[in-house]
Amino acid sequence: MRSDLVLAIYCMASGFVAAGVLASFYQLVTDNPPRFSVHLDTLWNGFLSLALCAFAGPFIIMRNAIRGRLIEGRPVGWLVASAAIATGWSLCSGIVVVRFAVDVSHLIA
Repeated sequence: MRSDLVLAIYCMASGFVAAGVLASFYQLVTDNPPRFSVHLDTLWNGFLSLALCAFAGPFIIMRNAIRGRLIEGRPVGWLVASAAIATGWSLCSGIVVVRFAVDVSHLIA
């Protein structure tokens, strides 16, 4: 039971880190912060923007929630709910990231 909890926390942290790295890289390349918008100009752009939304989602949610609290004065409950959604989302994407890393390490070894 305890090892499952540790693994879940590790996957959640991996999801948050992956979201932050991907969002920061996107902002570095495009000079625009990532948003929940899918560009359907071409199939390739649609796929890339969908992948960005899927994996950088927790970062986008938390950035918007913190800005909403500081700038718009939204209630603390809004921030807590956003943090809960981002935590669940980062757990799911962290499982994908950790599984991908394990598969790559088995492929290399």
